[in-house]
Amino acid sequence: MTGFDAARLAAVISPLRRALLAATRAEAALPELSDAQIDVIRALPRGTSRGSAEIATRLRLSRPTVSNLLGTMEAEGLIERAPDPSDGRRVTVRASATALDLFDRFDAANAALVTRATATLDDEDRVALGRALPVLEKLCAALGAADVPASADPKEIR
Repeated sequence: MTGFDAARLAAVISPLRRALLAATRAEAALPELSDAQIDVIRALPRGTSRGSAEIATRLRLSRPTVSNLLGTMEAEGLIERAPDPSDGRRVTVRASATALDLFDRFDAANAALVTRATATLDDEDRVALGRALPVLEKLCAALGAADVPASADPKEIR
């Protein structure tokens, strides 16, 4: 595909996510939730519980990283741990009511911000964003797949 600049895409994704997170926190007057904490809460929707290993796998983080993150979140009242009813040796994690409330507020503010921001774009740009969404979803899935070859030649993508 000609005209595609992988480096430019990579350079815009992280600042876009950080800008959206900061603006969403300010919009909804949310406490300082990190990206990782939001991802953990997103992985624990209402009525579900998961083991820390499953959370680590879902988020593509190491188990020690998730363990430390969960410890901090538990201290902040964002998650609750309980023995697994089917295996008393395991512990399951669920989002607290406080975390779910914060996440609902985060999600609503996030959507409202994106709606307002995209309203400042012209119709052509909004159509282009709409068309890009399925491709970005595929890209996210490809990056999460274990079979992405590290030796792929970036010139072949362009």
